[in-house]
Amino acid sequence: MVQTMENNKTNIPEGFQKTEVGMIPEDWEVKPIGATLQIRHGKSQKLVASAFGNYPILATGGNIGFAKEYLYNKPSVLIGRKGTINKPLYMDTPFWTVDTLFYSEVNKEYSAKYLFYNFCSINWYAYNEASGVPSLNAKTIENLLIPLPPTLAEQTAIANALSDMDALIDAQEKLIHKKRLIQQGAMQELLRPKEGWVEKTLGEVLKVQHGKSQKDVIDANGKYPILATGGIIGKANNFLYDKPSVLIGRKGTIDEPRYMERPFWSVDTLFYTSIKEGYCAKFIFYMFNLIDWYSYNEASGVPSLNAKTIELIEKYFPTTLKEQQQIAQTLSAMDTEIEQLETQLSKYKQMKTGMMQELLTGKKRLNLDLKD
Repeated sequence: MVQTMENNKTNIPEGFQKTEVGMIPEDWEVKPIGATLQIRHGKSQKLVASAFGNYPILATGGNIGFAKEYLYNKPSVLIGRKGTINKPLYMDTPFWTVDTLFYSEVNKEYSAKYLFYNFCSINWYAYNEASGVPSLNAKTIENLLIPLPPTLAEQTAIANALSDMDALIDAQEKLIHKKRLIQQGAMQELLRPKEGWVEKTLGEVLKVQHGKSQKDVIDANGKYPILATGGIIGKANNFLYDKPSVLIGRKGTIDEPRYMERPFWSVDTLFYTSIKEGYCAKFIFYMFNLIDWYSYNEASGVPSLNAKTIELIEKYFPTTLKEQQQIAQTLSAMDTEIEQLETQLSKYKQMKTGMMQELLTGKKRLNLDLKD
């Protein structure tokens, strides 16, 4: 349960105080991080690394191996010293951390998990102390001010509420991953050549077309998306093609096919295709997703594809348009389900962001007296 604080006639809501970190409840405090924990340096893992170790070796990118000894064995908040400095970690099991990752010893009066969520709300790049590889300084971290609830119980309650949201997000991400694996398996099975299928070059079923510069058609109020290898980059007042099409990068990102069935404009680095009569564009799109495009890369620098090379690739096709469409519809239904799950995941993440903004500032208070 949550109690929402009401505004009074002044600029400071009733029951709140104005502080260096913004409005917080009157019974909350502002303290430097150093009053709640001490930042500690990681160490080289050379002497403790072991394939048979029981303890994770942590770096800024996550787990990089295992150790036969631990460096610390109590709940701790970790943050990058060098490199990736904007992804705090929380550990409540023994671990070893390398020199590029700080860990912390949390004072017993404070909840390590609550402090972790505070770390997650900080823009660490604002405290970067290097012009090259991003870096943080232990003293800089310890001097940062954060708002603190008056009791360990309230800190723990806030941490638990946010942890529950994290668990929901994690479960949704795992479900999406599982559904993608199922779809990948279905794609491989449904597109596996069957009896009666015929082998054709892609050039027999489609023509690879070059995109064009968007300079003359770009328009903030345009009706048509301008597509590049990374996705939509603007709007156009005219379209380049208006029929179902499969698109693939000519240069740069060459392994992420895209399907379009509404009018669009494609830039020069993104091929589009005109599909010949008797063939299903969506079926071909799924076929493109199973092609190892990097094996057709024709450049030693920026990855590149050639239209003729694409058109010479040989694949097996069902002899009827109806069978192609049925396969495409089956896989498309799986796509739709995954998109719906991803939309829900996005909502969960937005909810968590909102909860952090309200719970970590005391705008909403959890009722600690409520019994189940």
